[in-house]
Amino acid sequence: MALKIGVVGVGNIGTIHAGVYHENPKTEVVAVCDIIKEKADAAAEKFGAKAFYSVQEMLASGIHLDACSMATKGVENGGDHFTPTMELLEAGIPVLGEKPISNDVEEGIKMVELAKQKQVPYAVNLNHRFTPASVRAKEWVTEGRLGTPHMINMRMWINNPVETSPWFHMRALHPHSFDVIRYFAGDVKRVAAFLMKGEGRAIWSNAQVLLDFKNGMIGHLVGSYDAGGSYGLEQCEVVGSKGRFVLEDACEHLTYYPREGISTETYSYLGGMRSFGETFKSRIGDWVDQIDAGAKYDEINGSGHDALQAQYIIEAAIESFQTGKIIELC
Repeated sequence: MALKIGVVGVGNIGTIHAGVYHENPKTEVVAVCDIIKEKADAAAEKFGAKAFYSVQEMLASGIHLDACSMATKGVENGGDHFTPTMELLEAGIPVLGEKPISNDVEEGIKMVELAKQKQVPYAVNLNHRFTPASVRAKEWVTEGRLGTPHMINMRMWINNPVETSPWFHMRALHPHSFDVIRYFAGDVKRVAAFLMKGEGRAIWSNAQVLLDFKNGMIGHLVGSYDAGGSYGLEQCEVVGSKGRFVLEDACEHLTYYPREGISTETYSYLGGMRSFGETFKSRIGDWVDQIDAGAKYDEINGSGHDALQAQYIIEAAIESFQTGKIIELC
């Protein structure tokens, strides 16, 4: 029997979530929810679901839900996540939220703690780590093909002219960056950051963040809302004692370079994935498979805990820039 799915927040991203569920043979979209009635009604018609205009109304209806995507937006793309997520978790419904977990780290802590208390699966759409190319690269790290890991270098930039809070670039874009960094390199110990405003900008739209890891690795992030174009929006390089890999644009190209010798190993479009838009299918597919298999709250891939750790790094980077100090993470 198909899992019964709800989607809360059916703007652009929520509609993508609903479409992926609609095409997945393991799931059926039975409820869509948005505070904007027209959006909820349109999504309900498109996906054959029932429309609701608040989470409270949806829960009070008695409709059965095996899991929900929560794709609201708000300030810094995370300001509206807290209340609906807490309502769903309190009701015992597994939640796949959008990134960032929240633009307020204290709210993120409360969501993760409630999921742990209720023992309800809680994940965040950290979709870059779920691509076939990322999974292959992770296997190389785990198997020791790189030898002892030494460094990680990450670049994430897009053209985004939006001007909201001073920290919009850091909090809205780089949950992805720092999750990828943690996926390959582990927990961060210390953070130092330098930010600048691009030409004509009111926000801090460019960043260089230096990272010191608990396992002894070092690394950095180059981030920007001004530097994107039709080329290379994302690149991750992990360097070890025996070799390194370069992963480009999340899913498109992956190359292994041995430290000794000139023979390289290159893959393009692993699993047929050709663009970032297709990463939702692999991430949501993993979530569906875990819920269908009865995975426990502390077994979830790309969990709320993972998203919270990425947000800690972001807040440490902001604090470092404001104070001119290296910030220690717990």
